[in-house]
Amino acid sequence: MYPAKKTTLLTLGAVLALVTACSMTVLASEGEAEYVPAMYSTFWALVPPIVAIGLALITKEVYSSLFVGILIGGLLYSGFQFESTVTHIFEDGIISVLSDSYNVGILVFLVILGTMVSLMNKAGGSAAFGQFAAEKIHSRTGAQLATVLLGVLIFIDDYFNCLTVGSVMRPVTDKFKVSRAKLAYLIDATAAPVCIIAPISSWAAAVTGFVEGEDGFSIFIRAIPYNFYAILTIVMMVGMVLMNIEFGSMKTHEQNAVKGDLFTTPGRPYGSAKELQAETKGKVMDLLIPIVSLIICCVIGMLYTGGFFSGTDFVTAFSESDASLGLTFGSFFGLIITIGMYQLRRVLSFSDCMACIPEGFKAMVPAILILTFAWTLKAMTDSLGADVYVAGLVNAGARGLLNFLPAIIFVVGCLLAFATGTSWGTFGILIPIVVAVFENISPQLMIISISACMAGAVCGDHCSPISDTTIMASAGAQCEHVNHVMTQLPYAVTAAVLSFVTYIVAGFVQTAWAALPVGILLTLAALFVLKSMGNSLTQE
Repeated sequence: MYPAKKTTLLTLGAVLALVTACSMTVLASEGEAEYVPAMYSTFWALVPPIVAIGLALITKEVYSSLFVGILIGGLLYSGFQFESTVTHIFEDGIISVLSDSYNVGILVFLVILGTMVSLMNKAGGSAAFGQFAAEKIHSRTGAQLATVLLGVLIFIDDYFNCLTVGSVMRPVTDKFKVSRAKLAYLIDATAAPVCIIAPISSWAAAVTGFVEGEDGFSIFIRAIPYNFYAILTIVMMVGMVLMNIEFGSMKTHEQNAVKGDLFTTPGRPYGSAKELQAETKGKVMDLLIPIVSLIICCVIGMLYTGGFFSGTDFVTAFSESDASLGLTFGSFFGLIITIGMYQLRRVLSFSDCMACIPEGFKAMVPAILILTFAWTLKAMTDSLGADVYVAGLVNAGARGLLNFLPAIIFVVGCLLAFATGTSWGTFGILIPIVVAVFENISPQLMIISISACMAGAVCGDHCSPISDTTIMASAGAQCEHVNHVMTQLPYAVTAAVLSFVTYIVAGFVQTAWAALPVGILLTLAALFVLKSMGNSLTQE
């Protein structure tokens, strides 16, 4: 009986130990889930991105600046405990963002795009297109306007826009001595600003999803003429190209480019992605067919993820699409078509095509590194409750100064997107607040304020060195990232000031057909003032 009793006691002890261990695990899990950092939802939540952006602008070095911001975020979250800081940075930060399916899809899309650019260069398609364009385009102005036009036409997605326009137009702008910094600005200014006023785009889908309890797509359409930053940016960009106006550090870059130096600074982050000379068999079709195939496949991919082929209508399919997955599908099939075409035309051997895969990956390494750090910094900011802090500020003061509120929301959107590097995150914070405040008070002011949210988010995203769109524009132009940020900032700030004034007007007149002409006239007046101040570029 004793051995049996002993066995029973041991079994009972083991069960009790197991139950205790499970209880401790549950309690520990609940403790982790309930952990709230001491600085949660305070101004300190915005300190990590502010430090990272400030260091990047001061030191001109992006990687270390972003990491310092990430480190500060980890320290603030953990209460300056070593183990928790390291765990939060790597487990909740870097590893978490790199295991997110949406982010991985974007990285795959980047690598495939880099591979396609390498293929087009190797096949001679890029050089052939450059020669063809040189016969049709006869000036620096023409090269820049062609870049703008292509950017406007590719309105499906800002990532796709940045990389496609860059790969197609870089040989042309290089030939006409347009600086890489100016090319990056033209790409960036026709990426998010165009997507945010295009009804059929991944951005329209994102905004529609944030307008709860309302007809999101209808509101997006009605908000388009009030999106002053996007519209005035395009007006200002085209006006500067036609009037040959450059100012700030961009003027130095453009003056050096006219003399033959397209980069101005020693930094060559895309030095491994050398443009190859055209092969004897390279033709314009070796660039155009891959690009057209890529566009068609990406559109089909986005429609597929939105359920179009399962019976969903076209507009709804776009509004419910998964841009990351759709672009991954589309770019993959675009790559297959490109390789197949080159095999049929015998312009590249299969081994040459395969050799372009690691080359394309290496070309995108700088963008992948910066994106990874930027996503991690955003994770640190989110864990500190930056969105809750800003939402509280806006909601607290939302019911006063109603006529000035669109302009105030525009500024808040700018600052939030600049600090966090994300437009879509800013939409998610501000748009629900605006809907809640205005839907029963003034539907028209709700439309204007929603547009101010979108415009402010795009503006802050446009200015921020940690913005993924800004990073993509640098990658597309193969321009050093800090150069792009520093040269673009004066242009973006000028458009922001003009937009702010226009939103004050819109808050009182409450009609786009009175406010928008005021904004356009102010923009043209600003351009004439800049030109009269001696900001015209002297060309050789």
